[in-house]
Amino acid sequence: MTNTAQLALSVQLPDDEVFDSYLSNANNTVVSQLNIFVKGTEKQGSSQPNCFYLFGLTGVGKSHLLHASSAYASQLGKTSVCLSCAELLKLSVEVLDGLEQIDFICLDDIQLIAGNQVWQQAIFDFYNRVLEHNNRLLVSGNQSVAKLGLTLPDLHSRLSWGLTEQLKPLSDAEKVMALQFRALKRGLILSDEAANFLINRLSRTMSNLITSLDILDKASIREQRKITIPFIKDVLNIS
Repeated sequence: MTNTAQLALSVQLPDDEVFDSYLSNANNTVVSQLNIFVKGTEKQGSSQPNCFYLFGLTGVGKSHLLHASSAYASQLGKTSVCLSCAELLKLSVEVLDGLEQIDFICLDDIQLIAGNQVWQQAIFDFYNRVLEHNNRLLVSGNQSVAKLGLTLPDLHSRLSWGLTEQLKPLSDAEKVMALQFRALKRGLILSDEAANFLINRLSRTMSNLITSLDILDKASIREQRKITIPFIKDVLNIS
């Protein structure tokens, strides 16, 4: 792998996207399964697939759980990398060369390669190399494998081989808890009233809510003000 490829793949994982910060009771079973998949601790006599396909609508926390899985693998002493198809598509398929030797690999937003035959073939070949090395691949998408629109039947088949789980949307109460948890990590106090105001006035996807929280965090530090509803209205220019 070239130095350019290595540099492109040196992605810093968000330090607040771990399993403990994924607050969704409806998805506890999926999180438990991911823990087992990362550790590779199957029951004696059973054989766990090397691939895990995780899907769900935008904003349910797929990227969060991929980052959390990658971070957990590193904590366990495994080599790990988390790749985004949005970034991979900007690069040559050669960027994947040699990555099959990594113990735990995450591949986010597989739906983005649906219209790209070159990348579909590259991911299929990469999947096979990962299997040959007996390493593990965690893949996310916004639809079930059958609805991804992949035009390479072999890749469709490979993704269907492993474990598959769907993430359920977070409730508003869970989004409030998640925002307050993120705020607390930043040393901020976000009241129920302020959190609910954000959820009701902004896009309800967690990614957009977290981005708004980041903006409020910086503004709060700059202006030395608490995050109140009037402050939110002023900073985010909403009524």
